[in-house]
Amino acid sequence: MKQVVQVKLLPTSVQAEALEATLRACNEAASWASEVAFVEDVKRTFALREHTYSKIRQRWGLGAQAAQHVIKKTCDAYRTLAANAKAGNLGKPWSKRYRRATEKPIAFRSEGAQPYDDRMLSWQIPDRTISIWTLSGRVKGVAFTTSPEQLARLALYRKGESDLLYRDGMWFLNATCEIPEAPLNIGPDGFLGIDLGIVNIATTSDGQIMAGRALNRGRLRERALRTKLQKKDTPSARRRLKKRGRKEARRAKDINHKIAKHVVAEAERTGRGIALEDLTGIRERVRLRKPQRAAHSSWAFAQLGQFIAYKARRAGVPVVYVDPAYTSRTCAECGHIDKANRVSQAWFACRSCGFVDHTDRNSSRNICARAEELWRRGAQSTAPDPPPTPEGGTGRKRSTTASGARCASPGLQSQVR
Repeated sequence: MKQVVQVKLLPTSVQAEALEATLRACNEAASWASEVAFVEDVKRTFALREHTYSKIRQRWGLGAQAAQHVIKKTCDAYRTLAANAKAGNLGKPWSKRYRRATEKPIAFRSEGAQPYDDRMLSWQIPDRTISIWTLSGRVKGVAFTTSPEQLARLALYRKGESDLLYRDGMWFLNATCEIPEAPLNIGPDGFLGIDLGIVNIATTSDGQIMAGRALNRGRLRERALRTKLQKKDTPSARRRLKKRGRKEARRAKDINHKIAKHVVAEAERTGRGIALEDLTGIRERVRLRKPQRAAHSSWAFAQLGQFIAYKARRAGVPVVYVDPAYTSRTCAECGHIDKANRVSQAWFACRSCGFVDHTDRNSSRNICARAEELWRRGAQSTAPDPPPTPEGGTGRKRSTTASGARCASPGLQSQVR
């Protein structure tokens, strides 16, 4: 399983100048290569190399490996753009967003990340230093800091490329690690159902509610501040808006990590699997009133699902995705389905048997029951042998079983916690 360990670099002023000049040159070269690829319609690595390699080395003074990575980075960016366009992530082909993204060359920020391989970057993990190639030559003894847990992962499992990036006045390296997976528990003692929602981010079938009203009050404050800054629309307001956006994303990511860690730990402790809703395409399926749209789209549920999936894979806990249809209207006791069963946002009262429960807990119990049924019907096929980990694999991949249950597969690259 591929995971990314982020370390913070602590360069001296001289070392920082060399890193900054190198990063700027690499991204300028990538922007120029992008223009060539767009004008000549040459977006494959080998073909673009014939058009740009010599010029990049001569004009920007990059080494052979750095020039190769610049060209590959450019082609990867166009490949990602084409995939997003095909998947509909940029809107319809006639939309303003789609045309803005596809009708001009991709431009790279001067501080954008640059990949380094083992020929350009070497690690001295016991000393917590690195040696890195720059335009000024090899810079040795660049100190870095990270947690003891991540340091141990680097020493044992680091493999492949690392990305150099500059953000908010700080230097970082994102190192790729090949983490071995724990054996998958093919006989779980039931499932821990997880209901994802807006008022309560996650509710388990055990009745535990995580990140509820206190978190939402903070989200409302952030949204109100964001609206004021957007209306002001001055240079300082835009800078502050960008800074607040990054802060809010870090906060959401931290909370998602904590929720995922707790869920996986509880499932592992009790010998159960994890049952999640398959929310793929929910933003396109659900129609909401305008005041509800911001709340519906303001939390990274896909990110939370990815964090649960990779932490579960690392712990050997099976994850099953179920159809979420009518889970909030179905009685977990008698199975009666009725829209009137949901009395309010918080409470569920069955019109058939009189069962009363918290709405989210009732939904999570239904998710748990569906996962157990799917696992029973496909018990021999829901735990496939792990396929070879793809090189550079990113995002969650799933394998569909004979029963229709879907288990998270190991080709997930994610931030380590």
